[in-house]
Amino acid sequence: MADFRTHVTFSSAIGAGYAVVGSGLGFDLSTSLVAGGLCGVSGMLPDVDSDSGIPRREAMSFAAAIAPMLLMDRFREFDLAHDQVVLLAAGMYFGVRFLGANLIGRFSTHRGMWHSIPAVLIFAGLAFLASSPTNVFDRYLKAIAVGLGSLSHLLLDEIYSVDTRGVVPRLKKSFGTAIKLWGKDPWANFSTYTKLAVVTLAVLMEPMVVERLELRDPAFAERMRIAADRVEGARQRLAQARSDAAPPGDRVIKENPRFPLPTAAPARSTTPVAPLRPEWFAPPPARDAAFAPSRSDTQR
Repeated sequence: MADFRTHVTFSSAIGAGYAVVGSGLGFDLSTSLVAGGLCGVSGMLPDVDSDSGIPRREAMSFAAAIAPMLLMDRFREFDLAHDQVVLLAAGMYFGVRFLGANLIGRFSTHRGMWHSIPAVLIFAGLAFLASSPTNVFDRYLKAIAVGLGSLSHLLLDEIYSVDTRGVVPRLKKSFGTAIKLWGKDPWANFSTYTKLAVVTLAVLMEPMVVERLELRDPAFAERMRIAADRVEGARQRLAQARSDAAPPGDRVIKENPRFPLPTAAPARSTTPVAPLRPEWFAPPPARDAAFAPSRSDTQR
């Protein structure tokens, strides 16, 4: 069985070539580099069910860190404030990093359905949904990158399942446990294919995908559009409920009897106010307008 470093090295090499190919096909250089990086780090995703601590910890750390960054454009669709986005991203990180890792470790077994073709498709579909909804081909590029990186992990596991140390190659007991369509546990099979169905339906309801489907199958595209409209209607109703809520300025504040709140803002006076001066700075009293001779004039 290949170790963690071998998997990451192999998928990173594939990701480097994938970035070069993407740039050569006309994709933006930064998009191609991101796709190549996703391919490199996706080589550790199937090991989220690993019995040892390092592969699972690294895989979940990657998923927890990269998912909020890919979902930034999704957050903007809900008109969230900056602080709300920060809190949501932090909650996603801790939820995936600790809660998700704990659940996967408790309900999964190594070389189970996480090492399967349906799991690879789920990873690719999630990458498509999380990518920025600006260009459908950029989303395809990133989704294929994640799927290719995950598939490289399964391929390397199968290669290491062949013992070539003897004269005749011998298959190990682990051969066939990585690249498979189903496993021995019926519940794991049902759960995996249910997740795949949900992710596939979410991908097909994307407006960009529906527009592409209309060129091939208008009837199927219309059904997907109706389902997408229902989801969009639910999202708009949620946004409307948030906007109908009382803004912070209209919230009821409990009044402190020692410091009563003003009932209304005082009107601002337009009359100029003379500056305050101390008493010793007061001007001398005004005298009569008649001429008062000085002392020198009276002595003459």
